[in-house]
Amino acid sequence: MNPTETKETTEPTEATTSTVVKDEGDGAAAEPVGTDADATSEARALDAETEDAETEDALTEDADETPRASSGIAAAAAAVVAAGLGVVALSGTWVGKVASERQTLIGQIKTSQGGTPAQQIAAVYGDAWHTTALVNGVFALLALIVGVAVLAVPQKAGWVRAFAVAGVALGVLGMIVSAGMYFDLLLSLPTTGS
Repeated sequence: MNPTETKETTEPTEATTSTVVKDEGDGAAAEPVGTDADATSEARALDAETEDAETEDALTEDADETPRASSGIAAAAAAVVAAGLGVVALSGTWVGKVASERQTLIGQIKTSQGGTPAQQIAAVYGDAWHTTALVNGVFALLALIVGVAVLAVPQKAGWVRAFAVAGVALGVLGMIVSAGMYFDLLLSLPTTGS
């Protein structure tokens, strides 16, 4: 290394600037030979511009993805349907009533030829009761399935998730009530005095 040449470091990770000191009598003048700091600042400016462009591209892509609101509408509608199915499973349906009356008619036809009172009660009342429980259980199961499916899809609106949770809760409650009705846990079949 030449004794008249020195190097200064501005940062440990950045490039160095070298200067040449010329000995011209009493005064020594330092002249910069090359500056890497200018190149580094230009590179940083280019990196910043590139990052800004990438950020704008990402925002543009996000804006392009927002028209997928159709899946949000479908999920919202499904959440409302799940809650409605849960309510219907607890309150009963027209389908359940028709199936119950049909089963009652079948029971009356079977027992018209004769039968013990216990058989008549089971055929006319019990089978219709179980049919109603079965239909309500199907609606409760549908509410549960639709509600869980909506919860599996990520949503942005809080009310959609609330309706889906309500559908799941009502579906579970409907399943419990239907199972209790079907297996005669809530109300047992009437019995005749012996």
